[in-house]
Amino acid sequence: MHVFSQPASPAPTAPAAPPAHADPAAFTGGRRSVVLPLAVGAVGLFGAGFVTAVDPNAAGHYPTCPFLWVTGWYCPGCGTLRAMHALGHGDVVTALARNPFAVGVFGYMAVVWALWLRRTITGQPPRWLAPAWVLHGVLGLILAFWVLRNLPGWAWLSPA
Repeated sequence: MHVFSQPASPAPTAPAAPPAHADPAAFTGGRRSVVLPLAVGAVGLFGAGFVTAVDPNAAGHYPTCPFLWVTGWYCPGCGTLRAMHALGHGDVVTALARNPFAVGVFGYMAVVWALWLRRTITGQPPRWLAPAWVLHGVLGLILAFWVLRNLPGWAWLSPA
């Protein structure tokens, strides 16, 4: 044996199989799989109920938007709590006046949640993201809404 040579390394071994409780198939279908969507839905309903019960129009119940406080301009989320409060009381017109974009987002979130629950119940694989063009389009709409609601002549988009 040469001074600089190393002893032979042991033969590689196959990786150990994952434990049975880590099997992804164990989490598809059945009652266990619907726990997460139902929990997310319950938290969403609780949050919406809280905003419906605690009026965001009254001073002191919720903090001021940090972007509005620092810049004096409305962010895309300004008026969202007031829109949710109005929707909770069945006043769609006021909700649209406070934040029309948020009203659309609330509807979209409800549809996505229902599809998630249906996919979970039927055992279909989850579909996490929309196509890139949809995500880019939504980002463009958010940025356009952000700019337009702060321009003169577009005051109808402001939450005031």
